[in-house]
Amino acid sequence: MRRRYTVASAMVGALALLTMAGCTTDPNVAAPTEDAATEESVEWFDQELFDKQDAERDVVPEGPEGQPWLQHINAEMVDTSEFAAEGAKKACFANASISNPWRTTGWITMNQQLEVLQEAGVISEMETRDAQDSDDTQIADIDYFIEEGGCDVFIISPNSTAAMTPAVERACDTGKPVIVFDRGVQTDCPVTFIHPIGGFAWGIDTAEFLIDELDEGDKVVALRILPGVDVLEQRWAAAEKLFDEAGIEAVDYFTGADPAEIKKIISDELAKGDVQGIWMDAGDGAVAAIEAFEDAGVDYPVMTGEDEMSFLRKWKETGLTGLAPVYSNFQWRTPLLAVQKIFAGEEVPSEWVLPQSPITAEEVDEYLALNENMPDGHYAKFGGEDLPGYPQVWEDRIVP
Repeated sequence: MRRRYTVASAMVGALALLTMAGCTTDPNVAAPTEDAATEESVEWFDQELFDKQDAERDVVPEGPEGQPWLQHINAEMVDTSEFAAEGAKKACFANASISNPWRTTGWITMNQQLEVLQEAGVISEMETRDAQDSDDTQIADIDYFIEEGGCDVFIISPNSTAAMTPAVERACDTGKPVIVFDRGVQTDCPVTFIHPIGGFAWGIDTAEFLIDELDEGDKVVALRILPGVDVLEQRWAAAEKLFDEAGIEAVDYFTGADPAEIKKIISDELAKGDVQGIWMDAGDGAVAAIEAFEDAGVDYPVMTGEDEMSFLRKWKETGLTGLAPVYSNFQWRTPLLAVQKIFAGEEVPSEWVLPQSPITAEEVDEYLALNENMPDGHYAKFGGEDLPGYPQVWEDRIVP
């Protein structure tokens, strides 16, 4: 399939690479190299992975009802009896960053889950090191934990895939259990690898929605944060394939999630003619895109954003036809619950694929009500409603 890149601004792209590198990322492919982030034409479409994630969207997850952070899709379970042990254990967490609202929301949720497990005597403490979106820093963080020797379990949210693989393997070589989540690594040595379905599923959900709502020949403007990031490229690769097949005219721009750049792009496109749809590979800047239509005095587009509260609120306010895709933020609870299961000697999935379901028009009122006082940067499907401190710590953005 032909791949198309439209770089709005080299400066915007470079800035975005620095500020957005910690965004939600798909674990199913290797992280991009620096060359990949700047290359003008890269083939990201993977039919096998597209088909796998497409099928997983329709699978009813196994696990406790109402607790999607414990559910799993098409899991192969692994025996953890070798790690069974009594007493509270020390967890060591090497985190890529908390440099964007999605990661901040998850970090808050993770700490509230930690509080529950500390009170239950499962975890004594969780020592955390934040790599601030740096591969080198995270490698040093993992090696520090290994050399320190006091970790009973390693939890790793990799900053990137290939670069972190040797460090993760060194953690596995200690004989202690290793849990990887969000992004993946190029080794199967961790006990479990936790992630939502993935980027192709996002692209399919959003493109199918727009195709169903639009007519052949209609125009969609695709707003993309930056090139070369696996999950974002997969989202667009899936959507572009489906738009091409449906006869939808799709033009894509990199925005760096800059509201001013987004407004300029929309304004320029509206000056050329009608725009019937807006597709986004992440919800940052969704409000700016809607405001551009308001500024132009034209009808709202059919639009996909994300489950960030700013988009949900603007969606409700305007009454536009919308969909909020999700990269399940509740996954930040799952690694700690996996710790509990592993030291109890219970089976866990070797690849723990979590459900990933968009918020539809029929559900938006429910999620707005549940998150009424949450800040705009909060993610509606964060999954922490049953944890201590709800809703106050999320409303106040209390970051440990």
